This record gives sequence, structure tokens and C-alpha cells, in this order.
Amino acid sequence: MGTQSYPRIEDEKSKYHGYLDDSYLDEHKLVIKDSEIEKIIKNAIIMANKKSGRTILNVPSDMPEKDASELYKKKGKELFQYFTKYYGDPASSAYGCLHQNYEKVAKEQFRNWTLQKERMNSGWRYQFIAKDGAIKSKRFVSVSDIGTAEADFNAIIGVKNSNKTVSIYVSVKNRVNTMGGQDWPKAISALEEVANKDKNRTGPYICVFGIAMDRGLRLIKKNSKTKAPFSVNTELWKSDYFWPFFTNLSYGKIIRSVLSVLIELGSETNKDIDIPQELITSFGNECRKHKLLDSAGKFNDAYKLVEIFCEQKKHE
Repeated sequence: MGTQSYPRIEDEKSKYHGYLDDSYLDEHKLVIKDSEIEKIIKNAIIMANKKSGRTILNVPSDMPEKDASELYKKKGKELFQYFTKYYGDPASSAYGCLHQNYEKVAKEQFRNWTLQKERMNSGWRYQFIAKDGAIKSKRFVSVSDIGTAEADFNAIIGVKNSNKTVSIYVSVKNRVNTMGGQDWPKAISALEEVANKDKNRTGPYICVFGIAMDRGLRLIKKNSKTKAPFSVNTELWKSDYFWPFFTNLSYGKIIRSVLSVLIELGSETNKDIDIPQELITSFGNECRKHKLLDSAGKFNDAYKLVEIFCEQKKHE
């Protein structure tokens, strides 16, 4: 893919020779108020939770609600199978469930069941914060969702004293090691492919992997043997460059603001992704079939639960 003609640092002695020269780009017009960034963060948490619930369950965004409801019921049964198969100490696990409502147990088990995927929730949260912060900063000509597997959002920024613009295609990752070294070339190529196929783009583009949490400034991923860049049009922007560029706020300010919102919302709200009620009810129905609940929906027989744990193990 050809070298893009956006402003680049021309000083060959610079550590960042060939990187985007942001001194040629339009600057931020304001500093986002604390109240505004908190609104952005609250909305990001809500949006990330909703996205997590559907993505974890592999529910297509266009699936009719009737079909989704049936899928949730099926997943509730699968969650019960997980619950009876992947316990810790069977006695301790059974005792821990005693007198607990099945809904609480279902939510805890769902989190355990989806722990690896649930980590994506944090990445989506910061993706929404970056996008909405960029909009609020008034620095960009436009900011819009892309929503593909490769790119999260696109921002168009003006070049000073001209009518030229640069399109920035952004994929947000929590940390550089979110992907293995062998995965980076493919990810970089896929992101640049999105930029090249964008029929609405005018002018040059740059592809950016925004690293939400790793401290530092910028780097370009290179082949470990040849030292050649995987793409001269793709940069990794670490947190100390990424957040100021898009939001005009420091990494530390963003994280402190997120913490303030999490404290305000409370621990349960923070943890909860959007778990469909049909799934929880289906889990409860499975518990009732095995006579594990009382009339109030609470686990009332730890010995029966231990029996199910041990029988499940025996028949594997």
C-alpha cells in the first residue's frame, strides 16, 4: 500500500522521523469540562455493557427479539451445565450457594463463564470514551463509528491554513500485548484495508491503534528480522499521546474520571454487563428441575447440589 501524503516529521535525527507531524494539524478548541467527561464515561459504561452482553452470547445485532429470546433460554441451560461442571471445591461451592437466590448465583456464574470475553468490556468502554471525547473536543471535522471488526471509529482532522484533511482510522486496544506479536501484521493490514476501501474518504489517511492503558507516546510496529515497518501508514499511539490527541485530556485525568464515575455508580453497577433476564430465568428453571430451590428461588439443599456436582464428574 502506497505511502500516504499526510504531514510527517522530516527531521531524520528525530526518534519519530516519518511519523505524523501533528504540529500541522488543527488544534483543540476547548478543554472538556469535568461534568461533560463524566457524562461521556457513564454513557460509555452503559454502551459497553450492552455490547458485551450481546457479543459474549454471539447475538447478531440484527437478530429479531423473538429469536434472541430463544437463544437466551438455550444459553441459560448451557450456563447451568457450566455451573455443575466447573465448580471449585464441591463442598465449598455448595455451601456458598446455600440460601442464595438463583439470580445472584446465575450472574456470578455468567461472569466466571465469560471472564475472558468480559475483559473486552473495558476495551469497548475506552473506545466509546475516546470517540465521544473527540467529538466533544471540537478538534475534528467529523468523528463517526465504523463498527467493523478491524476499526472502531474514524476521525477527520483539518490541516492548518489549508482546506486539506487527514482521515484517521482508529482501533482501540487496552494494551500492546492484547495481541500477540504474530497477530500484529494481520491486524495492521486489515485496518489499512478498511481505510483503502472507504469510498467516502477524500485525501490521505493514517491508521492508528490507540493503546488505552500502556504509558508512553508512539511507535511503529516492524518486522523483527528485517526491521521494516509492517506499514508506513500505521502508528501505535500509547496512552500519553492517544488521550491528549483525541480528548485534550491526559491519561491520568481520564483514568481518575473513570474511577470517580465507577465509585459513584457503585460496585455492582460497574461489574454488571447486560445479562438477559430470559437467560437468568432459564438457569433458574434448570435449578428447579433438579429440585435445588425453595419457593423463594433460593438454594436450599447443599447436599443435593454436591450430589449433582459429583455425579456430573463421574459421568464425564
